Amino acid sequence: MNCKNLHDFLPHDLKTERFDEILHTSTVRIERIVSKGHRSPETGWYDQDENEWVLVLQGSGVLTFDDGSSCRLSAGDYINIPAHRKHKVSWTDPAELTFWLAVFYR
Repeated sequence: MNCKNLHDFLPHDLKTERFDEILHTSTVRIERIVSKGHRSPETGWYDQDENEWVLVLQGSGVLTFDDGSSCRLSAGDYINIPAHRKHKVSWTDPAELTFWLAVFYR
């Protein structure tokens, strides 16, 4: 077994948001996402074929949905986003790293 830590292998300069795939099978995919003041582009939405369960491990961010609703997530908060529920990241804390754990499943 090769033990790893979610805090390993962080770039010193986060010019862009960091996406790292941790696990990928035929039914589930897990990503670590690291943000620091990043957000989705102004136009367009994430519209995924998979369900997405998201947990904020550290920091905070805001998810906005195409119906105008939003959800602020801080450390320990999670949300399940059904497939094809259009959403985007509208804010992440610019003062500290935000660690997201995203589990995509069918």
